[in-house]
Amino acid sequence: MYQGFYNLTSGMLTQSRNLNVISNNMVNVQTAGYKRDKMVSTTFQEEMLYRTGKRYKEGAEELATTSKIRTAERTYVNYEQGSFDVTDGIFDFALAEKGFFCIQTPMGVRYTRNGSFCVDDEGYLSLNGMGRVLGSDGQPIAIDNENFTVDGRGNIRVSVTTGGGSEDEAATTEVHELGTLRVVDFEDYEQLHKEDYGLYSTGQAPQEVENPPIVWRTLERSNVDMVEEMVSMMTSQRALQSAAQVLKMYDQLLSKAATDVGRL
Repeated sequence: MYQGFYNLTSGMLTQSRNLNVISNNMVNVQTAGYKRDKMVSTTFQEEMLYRTGKRYKEGAEELATTSKIRTAERTYVNYEQGSFDVTDGIFDFALAEKGFFCIQTPMGVRYTRNGSFCVDDEGYLSLNGMGRVLGSDGQPIAIDNENFTVDGRGNIRVSVTTGGGSEDEAATTEVHELGTLRVVDFEDYEQLHKEDYGLYSTGQAPQEVENPPIVWRTLERSNVDMVEEMVSMMTSQRALQSAAQVLKMYDQLLSKAATDVGRL
C-alpha cells in the first residue's frame, strides 16, 4: 500500500515538471533560434524482490526489481536546425549551419542562435535587452549607416558615393567595412548551459567558424513542433490526473482502515 504512495506522488511531481518544460517550448514557438527542450525521467531506489518460505528463509528466490520513486533526470536540448523565415528586416540574420552569434552581456560573452538584432542608443548592433553583437575582431559592431549590405559570410559593408554633382566632377564610390559577424561553435554541446532569452554559456573555449554561412534579412524559426508539444501536453496531463485520482483512492482506503476497520 505504502509503495503506491511513493509511485503515485513521484509520478505526479515528474509529470508536473514535464508540463513546465512543454509549456516553455510552446511559449517560445515564435522565438527566433529557440531550441526545443525535452525532459527525461528516471527511477531510483531500486530494490530486489525475493520469495521465501513462511518459516524457513533459506534459498530465497529472486522475483523482480522494483523502483519506488520516479523523478526527472535532466532536460536535453534539441539543437536541430530550424526552418527559415524571410523577414526583409535589415537587422535580421540566420545561420544556415551549426554555430552561434556572440553577444557581449554584463555577465560576460554569451552565445545565441537568435539573429533578431537591432541598434542600441549608441549605434551598436545589439540583441534587444541582452547586449551588443561582437564582430570577428572581438569588438561590438557600430552601425553608423543603415544603407549597408551583408554578404553570405557576415561581412557588413557600406558603399558611399561622393562627387558627381556636375558634369565636370566624376563620382567616386568608397566601400567602408563596418565589421564582420563573429560566429563560433563548440566541440561538446552537452556542456552548453541554456539561460534565459535563448542565450547559452559554457566553460569551453569557442572555436571560430571560418566563412560562416549567414543568411541576411532572414530569421531561423524555433524547432518546436506545436502538434507534437500538444500531444505531449495532453499525455502528461492525463497521466497526472490519473495518478491524482488513484492517490485519492489510496487515501480513502487508509482512512476507512483507520476508522471503520480499526473499531473491530
